[in-house]
Order: sequence, then structure tokens, then C-alpha cells
Amino acid sequence: MKLDAPVTGGPCWTELGTSDLDAARRFYTRLFGWRPETDARQEAGGYTVAHLGDAAVAALAPLYQPSQPVAWNVSFAVTDADATARAVTEAGGTLLFGPTDVFDVGRFAVAADPGGAVFQLWQAGTFPGAGLFNAPGSLGWVELMTRDPEGAVSFYTRVFGWTVAPSDRYTQWGVGGADFGGMVTMDDKFPPEVPAHWLPYFAVADVDETTAVVQQHGTVLMVPTSVPDGPRIAVLRDPQGAVFGVYRAGDEA
Repeated sequence: MKLDAPVTGGPCWTELGTSDLDAARRFYTRLFGWRPETDARQEAGGYTVAHLGDAAVAALAPLYQPSQPVAWNVSFAVTDADATARAVTEAGGTLLFGPTDVFDVGRFAVAADPGGAVFQLWQAGTFPGAGLFNAPGSLGWVELMTRDPEGAVSFYTRVFGWTVAPSDRYTQWGVGGADFGGMVTMDDKFPPEVPAHWLPYFAVADVDETTAVVQQHGTVLMVPTSVPDGPRIAVLRDPQGAVFGVYRAGDEA
């Protein structure tokens, strides 16, 4: 990712909704070296922020609704959550929750694009988002998996004003030309029951070693692969079923 701090329109945070918060804390602490801190306030509902050093890098949280899937979610920074929520619906998307205030830390909403991929909007209060990107254990890329790439380009450029670098192999999203993510078209290799979704990628020092750790407790969905003229990556699933990607730190350059 060419962004190294939260910027308007770019990914600023990622959080896991999980069916077993304690198990997730243990798994990701071992995998990424995170230091998790759970908000003790009852109204926070067990929300846990993971740190690397002093930097907040991601969050882990219990499932708040019976229908909520176990999954990683990606948040995009906005200056006005209410205005962006209206833009989402005007562009053909769906508002699933909010906008609502989260104490004094910010205002957020949950939405879905016309293809069904869920994402979050974050209007910063006292918390701007992740304090570290692209370093081992932190967010370094986000990827949209969709069955409607043309519709996705129309939607996201209208809502966020993203720049688009199209390619026969891989379309990339950017803010002012600074790429932060990409898009994969879901073909018949994807089971029909797998919905469109956003997939976060975390930087790691060694993709193969990280994959070997996951094999002991989770599932390897895509073995470590070196993308031509690109990074070495793998796609993994944690023991509770949440899917995420990893890539070798430094390859984003």
C-alpha cells in the first residue's frame, strides 16, 4: 500500500468479528505478535484493540448479532459519515447500520456495495485509525472480491472518488493515484455460496513461515505464491472461519 497513514477515502482500519474472542486473541497474538487490549467498559461489548508497540493496528470483537458472519471487515476514512452514507444509497448500495457515534472516538456506519460486499465508514473523532501500515503484523493491502467488476468501479469511484488503475490481470484502487488495494473478479472457481467481500492483507516477514503456523490451527486457502511482478502472498482462514491474506513486507513498493 502506498499509503502509510489514514487518509480520506482510504482504508483506515480493519476489525474481526469472531465467534470466539479469546481463541482469536491467542491465534493472532501468536501469528502477528499483537498485544491485545480489551475495552473494560460494559457498553464496549468486549471490543479489543491489537497493538504493535504503541501503535493500534486492528481490532477483534465478538459477534453482536446472530446473523453476523465471522469475518474481517475493512473501514474507509470519511470526513462526514452521514453524507457518505447517503452517497452509498444514491449509488445503489445498501446502508446496513448507522451512522452512529462510538463514544468520542468517531462515527461509523456499515454498508454494502451493489454486489453485496460489506464495508464500513469511519469518521474520526479522537481515533483516526491504524497507527501503522505496511510493517509486519499490520494492514498493508485490501482487496475487493466481486462478481460485478464494472459495477464496482462505477460504485466506488462515485462514492469515494477513487482512482482506478485497470489491467488485464488486476485492477488497483487508489486515492489520488496512491494505490491501496485491488479487485479480483469472482469466477466459477468461487463456490456460489461465497459472497462478494473485502479481504484485508497483513504484511509479514515471511509468508511461508506464517502459513506454516496457520496450518497448525487454521486453513490454508491459497498456498504461498509469488505473483509475477508482484508480491509473495497467501490466503488463510483462522480457526473460527475468518479469511485474511498475508504478503511479504516490502513487496508493496
